[in-house]
Amino acid sequence: MAPKIAIVYYSTYGHVRKLAEAEKAGIEKAGGTADIFQIPETLPQEVLTKMYAPGPAKDVPVLDDPATLESYDGFLLGVPTRYGNFPAQWRQWWDKTGKQWQSGGFYGKLAGLFLSTASLGGGQESTALAAMSTFAHHGIIYVPFGYAKAFGTLTDLSEVHGGGPWGAGTFAGPDGSRQPSAKEIEIAETQGAEFYKTVAKFASGSA
Repeated sequence: MAPKIAIVYYSTYGHVRKLAEAEKAGIEKAGGTADIFQIPETLPQEVLTKMYAPGPAKDVPVLDDPATLESYDGFLLGVPTRYGNFPAQWRQWWDKTGKQWQSGGFYGKLAGLFLSTASLGGGQESTALAAMSTFAHHGIIYVPFGYAKAFGTLTDLSEVHGGGPWGAGTFAGPDGSRQPSAKEIEIAETQGAEFYKTVAKFASGSA
């Protein structure tokens, strides 16, 4: 049976959603399927309007209840950073997972990360590192992207790009105007494909 994979993200200006779609495309190229969810917005519309942010996507289901993920074998989490850590929206979502923490609802699940920052040094690596504590408390098995499947792309310095061994990534710019580049989309697609293959191995018992 094919593994069940969820892609869960939060996106203020749409950058992380684009990476989520690329991750899904990679999974599909590898022969799998994935469900995309967004976590709830915590900012009021008045604030979003002042930020010129579009608000939650109308065509993506909102994952309000963490219990939904208990039926999945693995999940890719899209996280825009705030000062090198989870944004409040993700933090609040994780704070609702007390039941899964106590019951082991996420224990043994596989998870990967893809990230977005405003600039170089904005915290893609530190946000991934911060996630390890949350994963450890839940018994979630972190699947790093590594370098092996995209070494040339990840180490290409001919242009500025996000992403690294922790996971795919993008730079949004201080005002959110920069969109994910073709190289960043390529990295996300590769990560999606490789994550699916890893989860499939675990799900089949061949890992």
